[in-house]
Amino acid sequence: MAGLFAIHRPAMEALMQQVLPVSDVVAAGALNSIRGNFAFIVGPGLAGLIVAKAGASGAFAIDGLTYIVSILMVVMMRTEARVKRAEKGFSWRALLEGWRYARRRQDLLGTYLIDMNAVFFGMPNALFPAMAEHQWSTASLRLLYAAPSLGAMLMALGSRWTEKVRRHGLAITWAASLWGVAIVCFGMAEPLWLALIFLAMAGAADMVSGIFRMEVWNQSIPPSIRGRTAAIEMISYHTGPSLGNAEAGFVARLFGVRASVVSGGILCVVGSALLAILLPKFIAYDSAEGIRV
Repeated sequence: MAGLFAIHRPAMEALMQQVLPVSDVVAAGALNSIRGNFAFIVGPGLAGLIVAKAGASGAFAIDGLTYIVSILMVVMMRTEARVKRAEKGFSWRALLEGWRYARRRQDLLGTYLIDMNAVFFGMPNALFPAMAEHQWSTASLRLLYAAPSLGAMLMALGSRWTEKVRRHGLAITWAASLWGVAIVCFGMAEPLWLALIFLAMAGAADMVSGIFRMEVWNQSIPPSIRGRTAAIEMISYHTGPSLGNAEAGFVARLFGVRASVVSGGILCVVGSALLAILLPKFIAYDSAEGIRV
């Protein structure tokens, strides 16, 4: 599944540029985020209802049928290709071109590195079961997993203000830092309701970062190379969280669950500050001066 997704996602990211004008990229990113977070919140509950009525096999069968609908929607799309140059077939040179392009742009590298820093140190999802069992109750686990998505969805619904922001690099840095602060507060919170509020705040901050990162990518990367740079993005938002869960579990084993959560949030903030110093062009990035596609 992961291998197929690695083919699917870069193509979908590149397709967005083909069907939307640059002015609509931010709004499309927000809508896409609403869709994703709504699915994370509602999907598990809906699956449970289907399993109760039709069993696990019935649930998977219905899920499979929905993919047919999705494929039909993609087949029905029509657009004029904006890519001026396209290579036929697979080549390592074409694959490496995306990495070389990203390396030449400090502002682009900043979007990848700051996200990797945030999810590596400030992603305590693997610790939710232990926190629910020992600090609150096993029933609270579903709330811990849902809270970040709820905060992200609410932020996406009210994201109209992001269209007025031009310093995207600076906004991403602040959002990543606020994510770290919220995770620190979550780790120190005693009552469950307060912990859930801080988790929702973390999800909202992550959504802000995601909206501006998506805008930088889709508004400043040429269509001819967009799919190849999307492969780099996948490393940050897929590999990063997995490594972050491993890091959180390792630190928790050595120093305790709460120490792992709090220290991870602190390191997230420190890492964001260091990247801001090391990547001045990323902080100075202005969407009005970016490469327009």
